[in-house]
Amino acid sequence: MTEDIRPRLRIGILGAANIAPASLIQPAERNPEVVVAAVAARDRSRAEGFARKHGIGRVYDSYQALIDAPDLDAVYIPLPNGLHGRWTRAAVEAGKHVLCEKPFTANAEEAREIATLADDSDRVVMEAFHYRYHPLIAAAEKIIASGELGKLLRVEAALSFPLPKFSDIRYNYDLAGGALMDAGCYAVHMARVLGGENPEVVSAQAKLRDQRIDRAMTAELRFPSGHTGRIRCSMWSSDVLRIGATVVGERGRMRLINPVLPHLGHVLSVRSENGRRLRRFGRRASYDYQLDAFAAAVLRGEPVATTPGDAVETMSVIDAIYQAAGLPLRQPS
Repeated sequence: MTEDIRPRLRIGILGAANIAPASLIQPAERNPEVVVAAVAARDRSRAEGFARKHGIGRVYDSYQALIDAPDLDAVYIPLPNGLHGRWTRAAVEAGKHVLCEKPFTANAEEAREIATLADDSDRVVMEAFHYRYHPLIAAAEKIIASGELGKLLRVEAALSFPLPKFSDIRYNYDLAGGALMDAGCYAVHMARVLGGENPEVVSAQAKLRDQRIDRAMTAELRFPSGHTGRIRCSMWSSDVLRIGATVVGERGRMRLINPVLPHLGHVLSVRSENGRRLRRFGRRASYDYQLDAFAAAVLRGEPVATTPGDAVETMSVIDAIYQAAGLPLRQPS
C-alpha cells in the first residue's frame, strides 16, 4: 500500500463550540487534506473533554497559545460574533490562515480593517458562509446568468427559526448579537449573491427583544439595476420556520427551498418559458464543500467566494439595516 504523502492542512479550533463538529471536525474526517490538530477554550477541562470526544490531539490553555503554535497552519473561529474580528486579526498577525464563522465581524468598519490586514498578508482569510460553496447556489447563479428568467424584478431571501432561550449569547448585544446578525446575515448574503449587486436599504422594521436587540427583522432593498428585494429573519416571532429564497424575472421565477442547509434536503424550482422543473444536488454536506474550498485555497492558491472584501459588503448592508430600523450598530467585544 502506498503511503499518502499529500500535504495536510493542520487546523486549530478557537473554542469548544457546538457548531464545530458539523462545520469542521466531521468534514475534516472525510477530507484527506485536512486534520483538526488542536482546540483551545477558556475552560481547559471543557477543551479536554471536547478533544477526547472528537479525537483532537492537543489542547491549549488560551486562544493566543493555540494561535502562536508553530506547527498549526490555520485557525477556525466559531466564537461569539463580537470576538470574530479580534481573533481573526490575532491569527493573521501570527501568520495563520483563517476560516471565520459568519458574520465576519461586528460591523462594516471592523470588516474593512480586517480586509485591509488580510490584503496586506499572504494568508487565506475566508468567511464561513458554507451554503455558498454548495452546487445548489452555483446552479442558481448559472440560471440567472443565462437570462432564462429575463430581467430581474425582485429577489427575496429569508431565514427564520425559533430560539426561545433568551439567555442565549445570540441575544446578547455585548457579544454583537441579534436576529439580523445570526440569521439575517444569511438572508443578506443570499440577496447579494442572487441579486448580483450590492443593494441599498430602503427601509427596515425590527421586532425587539430589548431596546438594542432585534428578535426579528424585515428590510426592503433596491439594487442599482432597478430590481427590488426583501430580507426577512427571525429568532423569535410568528414567522417560526422559513428558509428560502425567490428570484423573480420578467420571464420566469426561481425558488430555492432550504439553501442554507441543503444537505438536510433542498429543492431548486424553476418556472419559465422553458417549462417547469425541479433539481436536487445530492446530500453531501455544504460544510464539506466549504472545507474543500478552504483547503484548496491554502494548499494550492485557488480562489474563494467568501473573501474579506465580500464580507465588507455584507456587513455594510447589515449596518444600513440596523440604522434604518433605528437600532445601534453592533460593536466588537
